[in-house]
Order: sequence, then structure tokens, then C-alpha cells
Amino acid sequence: MKLPRALKILNDEVTSCRRCPRLVAWREKVAREKKRAYIDAEYWGKPVPGFGDPNARVFILGLAPGAHGSNRTGRVFTGDSSGNFMYPVLHRTGFASQPKGTHRGDGMVLTDAYITAAGRCAPPQNKPTPKELSNCAPFLDRELALLKNVSVVVALGRIGFEAYLNHLKRSGVIERKKEYTFGHGVEYTMPDGRTLVGSYHPSNQNTNTGKLTEAMFTKLFERVARLARR
Repeated sequence: MKLPRALKILNDEVTSCRRCPRLVAWREKVAREKKRAYIDAEYWGKPVPGFGDPNARVFILGLAPGAHGSNRTGRVFTGDSSGNFMYPVLHRTGFASQPKGTHRGDGMVLTDAYITAAGRCAPPQNKPTPKELSNCAPFLDRELALLKNVSVVVALGRIGFEAYLNHLKRSGVIERKKEYTFGHGVEYTMPDGRTLVGSYHPSNQNTNTGKLTEAMFTKLFERVARLARR
């Protein structure tokens, strides 16, 4: 799907960003040294832009690229266990054209959904610092301003949830965050009319322990589909 010019410009700016020296060094080191399983792959090794339908009503906000996932493939939630867990659910609930995402050219198309992350570079130990997240925040603000049809925001994990609340504070939509508590399946109707839905992040830590099951995730996105299409 062809992106509007303003969104393409934004994604090009994301891809060329070098604001965080620690993350630049880490993502490029990982791309050079690679993982044995992907030793013959050409790693992306840059910030990862958002991906999806520019007319989306559903905005999915994750944490950050995985070192050997989207830092390798160049597409958010692609090529790692989190994406392998999420895309079959998005396919089943009508948001993704196929159940598996392997790389940017695999033909995956999203319908009525746009996926991005609070942090655009792979961080060491999957932990971006507050300053690094702050550096990425303007990209999130601009993204949401350009995606004018968004009515439901799905925050994957506490960091994604906090990143969206911080966006609302910067935008003047809310004054305080304390009224909004993260949890799986929580729903809040925000003052601007959008619905914020919280979900546990589909990370190995959550899916391997049963904290987040496929049934739970499917039920959540079935609910999100109803919210978006009402």
C-alpha cells in the first residue's frame, strides 16, 4: 500500500535518525556481528519505521525493535518470537493478510491497522532509557497526527501504555496519567474520543510463561475489531 507523502517523509526521517549514541552503536554492532542463525542475512541495522494501513482505525504501539528481529528485517514485529505470536492473531481477526511475517518483502499487508513502537532502535536488554524514549517521542506525535482515522490505540506492554499517555499529555488531551492504570484488557475512553486498550506484550517472557496466551490475545483483538468498526 502506497504511503502518503507526509508519512513517507516521516518514516525516512525515522530511518536516518542518529539521536541516541548508545542505540546507534548497539544496533550497528548487532548488525555487523549478527546471530549464528542469521549469519548470511543482511541486517537492517537502522531505526525501524512504522508499518501498515495509512487509513487505519487501529494503532498498535509496542516497545522497541528486537536485536535480531526487526533490527534485522527492517519491519516492526517481524522476524522474532513476538511477531510470530502476534501476526497469526492479526490475521485471524482480519487485520493482516497472512499469518507469518518474515521480512519487508514478504507480501504482508495490514488492513485497518498500523503498527509502530515507542522506541525505534533495538536497545540492549530490550530496555531503552527514558531519555531515549523521549528522543523518539516526536516521531510518535507526528505519526498519530498523520493517521487521522485512528479510533483505537492498543498499547502492548507497560512502556507502550506509558508512551501513549505521555503523548496525550504533550498534546494537551489529558493533564494527569494517574487515572489510567495498565493491565491486560483494560479499556479507557479518552477525552479526544479514542479508546485506549492495554495488552500484555507478546514477548517470550509473557507467552512462554502463560501470562499471555493465544486465546487471550485473540479475544483482545476480536474486541478491538468491534471497537474500531462500531
